Parts: sequence; C-alpha cells; structure tokens
Amino acid sequence: MSVSPSPALYTPAQRARRDASRWTLVQGVLAPVQFLIFGVSLYLVLTSLHTGEHTDWALASVVIKTLVLYAIMVTGAIWEKVVFGQYLFAPAFYWEDVVSMGVLALHTAYLWVWWQGVWSATDQLLLALAAYISYAINAAQYIRKLRMARLQKHPSSTSLPDTGAQAST
Repeated sequence: MSVSPSPALYTPAQRARRDASRWTLVQGVLAPVQFLIFGVSLYLVLTSLHTGEHTDWALASVVIKTLVLYAIMVTGAIWEKVVFGQYLFAPAFYWEDVVSMGVLALHTAYLWVWWQGVWSATDQLLLALAAYISYAINAAQYIRKLRMARLQKHPSSTSLPDTGAQAST
C-alpha cells in the first residue's frame, strides 16, 4: 500500500501572494504577541482560580486576550482573501477556520458574561479556561500548517541550478 504525498499547501501563485502581502507580516507579528498575552493571562486565570487573588487582573487579561484575538482573526481573514481569494474557509485552512469559529464563540461568550456581570468571577474564569483550551488547539493547528509550509518544497528547488547562461537557438 503506497501513501500518496499530501497536496501542497500553496500553489506557486498563492505562495508568491503570501510572500508579497503585508498581511503575512502582520500575522507574523500578531501571532506571537497574542501567544504571549495568552501565556500571561493563563497564568493569571489559573492563579486566581487557585488562590482567589488578583481576580480583577485575571478577568481583565481575558478581555485583552480576546481583543487581540479579534484583531488577529480580522487580519487573518484579510490575509486569506489576499492569498486564497476568499475571506474564510479556503480549502488549505478549512479546519483551522472551523475551529477558529468555536474559539471566537467561546471568547465572545466570555466578553458577554464579563460585560453583563451576572456570572460569578469563578464561572467567568472557567469559561475563559474553556476558551483558552480551544485557542490552544487552534494554535496547534496553525503551528502545524506553518511547519507544513516550511517543509513544502519550492517547485524550482528540484530543477537544475540557473547558471545565468542563455540558451542559443
């Protein structure tokens, strides 16, 4: 039984659009910033749940994380439009986008209950934890795709090196 190679993540034209787009840089900056905010917020959330201290800081950190998530989702949709011709659910990132919708739903639900103030702080933090678990799964999906893109061979890398000589006819 032979295993067929997985299809290329990008066509040569999509790769060129990706490499030329300023949105690629925006995503490259926002992703680690969001992950750093996530790490700090996760620490505050877990500490607050464990000790009951600094709950206001923990609750506010989830709001900040969510606002950065919205920024990365909007700019990511623009990036997807530039590279793949559609704002969301391009075949190359379909499942990442599906999970992203769940991540957005949980983070938005958190904002709603935080704004309304009808849930206890503990319940809000538990909802934030659920949102963070979904975010971690989604981040792993995107990291996997980033790795796949780096491993994807350029079509020109298999051809003979260009010596600069022109063929004469």
